[in-house]
Amino acid sequence: MNKAILAGGCFWCIEAVFQRLEGVNAIIPGYTGGSIKNPAYREVCSGRTGHAEAVEISYDEQIISFNTLLEVFFVVHDPTTLNRQGNDVGTQYRSAIFYTDEMQKITAEEFIDSLTKNKVFDSPIVTEIEPFDVFYKAEPEHYNYYNQNKQQTYCDFTITPKIEKIKKYYSDKLKK
Repeated sequence: MNKAILAGGCFWCIEAVFQRLEGVNAIIPGYTGGSIKNPAYREVCSGRTGHAEAVEISYDEQIISFNTLLEVFFVVHDPTTLNRQGNDVGTQYRSAIFYTDEMQKITAEEFIDSLTKNKVFDSPIVTEIEPFDVFYKAEPEHYNYYNQNKQQTYCDFTITPKIEKIKKYYSDKLKK
């Protein structure tokens, strides 16, 4: 099983999108890229730990490629806003790819270069490409958050449109 670690704003959003894709076997929300060990949600939300809210995606490369994961990632979040996604503001909401090996690093760099060259976004992409170090699992109440809280305003207005977007553009990649 391969792993991809992606940060694109609130981990509830990214988790909800990727758990719907065929070939994705597990998603763990958590924290990475910061300076303290075993941070808690409250600490990360303060913006003082340097961690990003991220997801660890376990996927089957025979079914879904890292490149496809990146494609979906760049469709469902705004990689041009520094340290924010919508109303979520702070370094903990930054756009980042934490590569686990040299091939992921090269693939991410080439993917972003292609998006830039083809002027897919009106503003420059600010997504960081960083080496993966350590991933701290989030508290259990953050797991499967969207599926258990769809009625909440944040979920309805922020996450549901991302789900609808992947249903529209990636229906062939969704779990049956």
